[in-house]
Amino acid sequence: MNSVATLQPDPAPIVACTISRDVQNFEILINDMEIELGESWGDLSFEDAELFLRQPESRTLEFVALAVNGEDEGDLARLTDIIRTARDKGIKIILIADQVSPIALHQLLRLGADDFVPYPLPEGALHEAIDRIRKAPPPVSDLPAAVPAAPGTPHAPTFKARGDRDAILLPVHGMAGGVGASTFACNLAWELATVTRTDAPRVCLIDLDFQFGAISTYLDLPRRESVFDILSDTESADSDSFLQAMITFNEKLHVFTAPPDMLPLDIVTAEDIGRLLDMAHANFDFVVVDMPTTVTSWTEAVLARSHAYFAMMELDLRSAQNVLRLVRALKAESLPHEKLRFVLNRAPRFTDLSAKSRVKRMAESLDITIELQLPDGGAAVTQANDHGLPLSESAGKNPLRRELQKLARSLHDHSRTAEAAKA
Repeated sequence: MNSVATLQPDPAPIVACTISRDVQNFEILINDMEIELGESWGDLSFEDAELFLRQPESRTLEFVALAVNGEDEGDLARLTDIIRTARDKGIKIILIADQVSPIALHQLLRLGADDFVPYPLPEGALHEAIDRIRKAPPPVSDLPAAVPAAPGTPHAPTFKARGDRDAILLPVHGMAGGVGASTFACNLAWELATVTRTDAPRVCLIDLDFQFGAISTYLDLPRRESVFDILSDTESADSDSFLQAMITFNEKLHVFTAPPDMLPLDIVTAEDIGRLLDMAHANFDFVVVDMPTTVTSWTEAVLARSHAYFAMMELDLRSAQNVLRLVRALKAESLPHEKLRFVLNRAPRFTDLSAKSRVKRMAESLDITIELQLPDGGAAVTQANDHGLPLSESAGKNPLRRELQKLARSLHDHSRTAEAAKA
């Protein structure tokens, strides 16, 4: 391993370096750098990096791996200077973070790191990060003239952000894993977007599960890096950039997918989510939000702005226990628990009297009202999700699809009635 601070002429040019307070704290990083680059990399301390990055020799660097841990949070001003200097020289930055607080991580990412990898490094993670920054598209000014997209190709919304809408916000929150919340959100959004053949409402679907969001899979849409850009700096984002980060599905539904890489849920604050939802609220008629199963620091921001907060559950003990905990937590914090609308997925059939009595007993014991019971759509639901299509496009007569269609019509009619009352 070479020291970049004292480089001598060498057959193997230095194309990258690590920057850290003490690289020995990141042994896995050392090993992975040697595997990826052999002898073509070096190491810099924070002090050396500040000096070297200002020298002409630094222009030969392809990227730097900035490795930080919790002890470095008191040095954010210095880290900020290093990142900005590297970006000014056109040097890519891979941020390696070990037990860094979400606030500090958020700040470093906002400064312009090109990629982020948690430490200890997962197997192959550094290789993938290097691959991504090497394949990153050139600046817009260097790109050839755009070629018109083929019909049906996903693209950003084409309408202008005018802020002239007043959306109904409908979050969907699974009370346990696998209860069908993402399927519900995806298909409800599509049914709303196609509820009428003419003058259909403008609908937005937002996936806020930054780790395991499935909306892009269920609609067969690519995940865009611009989503991460918006999330990492909502203060600088406006409605135009927010719309450009979206993708349209079949020319009717506008989708803000989860980011390409797995991110900590607390990478955003309640204020960040508030700004995101406010932009959506001002430009759409309906906003459906697929929430993570976990209750986060910004769940309250979504609940406060929602018109109806769908809580998806099943007829089992885990759902019952989690509903009880959630309602208790909301009441303890004096939050608007009355906005919760409980939805029972895979509900018993009409002829199953025994199971229907269990549903009644569950609602009574939890002191809730189950306002919507959805039938089991069977294997057709899984097949539709795997093929990236809404149920209406692959199994239009499925009983689950018909119930979601009824719900969409009801919400649309309610919206029209409310608009007429305001006029």
